[in-house]
Amino acid sequence: MPSYGFLSTHPPTRCGLATFNAALAAQLTADGTRGGIVRVTDHGDDQRPVPGVVHTWSARDPAGWREAAAALNAYDVAIVQHEYGIYPGTDGEEVLPLLRRLSVPSIVVLHTVLRQPSARQKSLLEQIVATAGAVVTMTDTARDRLLVGYAVPAGKVTVIPHGADELAGVPVDRRTRPHLLTWGLLGPGKGIEWSLRALARLQDLEPTPTYTVAGRTHPKVIEHHGEAYRAGLHQLGAQLGVAHAVDYQDVYHDQEALGRLIRSADVVVLPYDSREQVTSGVLIEAVAAGVPVVATAFPHAVELLTGGPGLVVPHQNPAALAKAIRRVLIEPGLAARLAGRVRPLAAHLRWPAVAARYGALADELIEARSPAVSAVPA
Repeated sequence: MPSYGFLSTHPPTRCGLATFNAALAAQLTADGTRGGIVRVTDHGDDQRPVPGVVHTWSARDPAGWREAAAALNAYDVAIVQHEYGIYPGTDGEEVLPLLRRLSVPSIVVLHTVLRQPSARQKSLLEQIVATAGAVVTMTDTARDRLLVGYAVPAGKVTVIPHGADELAGVPVDRRTRPHLLTWGLLGPGKGIEWSLRALARLQDLEPTPTYTVAGRTHPKVIEHHGEAYRAGLHQLGAQLGVAHAVDYQDVYHDQEALGRLIRSADVVVLPYDSREQVTSGVLIEAVAAGVPVVATAFPHAVELLTGGPGLVVPHQNPAALAKAIRRVLIEPGLAARLAGRVRPLAAHLRWPAVAARYGALADELIEARSPAVSAVPA
């Protein structure tokens, strides 16, 4: 079996890439396959040693790509998580010399593909794709955007969905009132203010819904703006008269606690402002759990929910958000129909199936690199 080196942010860092990388690494090494993580850290991160981490690359050390590449070269395949903001240099450009330094095949996982990148971002991503052995996007939308907007070879790009945990065996906490849920790191752009305004429009329902907002404020938001966004949400809830119905859980839930919370929801609400988001781990987790989703029309939601297990509404439109939530809660049979549309999707969204596809891609790269065996004349 090939061994895997992983380059990414990683727990205890709390971000989507760290969570994704930890889950993928755990699956690919679950059978005892050798693996090691090169962890990328920022100045605010907990720097204590973490099991499975073989090297740390600090974002404050631009030249650290040399040692990071050397650590990855100890494995058969390097799996690199890419986001513009996590590596040193402008737009995270120091990941490029690292990729060029690798002597082993690399798989680069693109978590963001911008529709309107800067000239520098476009050039950097094109060079990353050219250098990588293979590139993974997590949605067809991201793949199409990459092939249309960037000069990249289509043959290098593979679509593998974001993985999700199996929650079928997680106990369901029954509630006496309809339960709306949003989770993830908070900050401007999360759109919680639109959900609060929608909740105010649902106060005529009997019983009235409750709304849980679970997650800490994003560390980079705290660094630059403190808790102003969260404080503004509390103030808005009080002005709208719905503060009593909103539970702000300012914690980072472990998978067991998060699973119970997801399973307790009647509707997962994703009111994001972004029109760029081509990958959402929260969306995948909600869909895989069989919970109806109401989301704004960010690209991943449009691709996954249209005609599927949820409803898509315009951005920054609390009336449309409230109308869609109301439909799920009171329209006879709708919630069951939406949940039923998950079944054809669920199997290939589970982490074991997703990791198996990464394993198959790694095998292809290794085989392509192996020198051809020449036939020896008799």
